[in-house]
Amino acid sequence: MTIYSVLFYIISAVVIVSTGMAVTRYNLVHAVVYLVISFFGSAMLFYLMGAPLLAALEVIIYAGAIMILFLFIIMMLKTEGIEERIIPLSQWFPAAGLGFVSLVVFVLIFISGGQTSLPLKLSVAKPGIFGHYLFQQHWLSIEIASLLLLVALIGVLHMGMSRDDKHKNN
Repeated sequence: MTIYSVLFYIISAVVIVSTGMAVTRYNLVHAVVYLVISFFGSAMLFYLMGAPLLAALEVIIYAGAIMILFLFIIMMLKTEGIEERIIPLSQWFPAAGLGFVSLVVFVLIFISGGQTSLPLKLSVAKPGIFGHYLFQQHWLSIEIASLLLLVALIGVLHMGMSRDDKHKNN
C-alpha cells in the first residue's frame, strides 16, 4: 500500500465523517463549517487523483462562493427554534433504507476487489482549453445556470426582508 493509498483512505474518511456531521447538526452554521471541511477534503481527493483544476474549482466555487451564499441565507432567514425543524422518525425510514442499500452495494463492490475495473486514460486539462470548450460548446447551459442563481438570490433577498422593510420600500 503506497502513501497515496493511505492518504486517499484517510481523506475519504474525513470527507464521509464531516458530511455526516453536516447533515446531523442542529446548528446551521456548524453544518456549513462541516460542509466546508467536506469540500476541502473532496478537493484534496481531486488533487490526489491528478486533477488540480477540479481541486481548485472545488475550493473556489463550492468551499468559497456557495458556502458564503449559504451563510448569507442562514443569517437572512432568521431561522426559528430547533423544535420546528425536527423531522418525525417515520420520515427517516426511506432515507435510512436507501443509505443501507447504498452501503451494502459499496461493501459488495469493495469486496469484489475491482476485477472488472477499466484502466483510466491519463489526460491533462488546461484551464484555458477547458474554458474555451465550456463557453463555445455549452454557453447556453452556463447562461441558464447563471440566471437560475440570480433568481435564487433575488428570492432569498425577498424572503429575508421583514414585512416592515417591504412597506418602507413601497
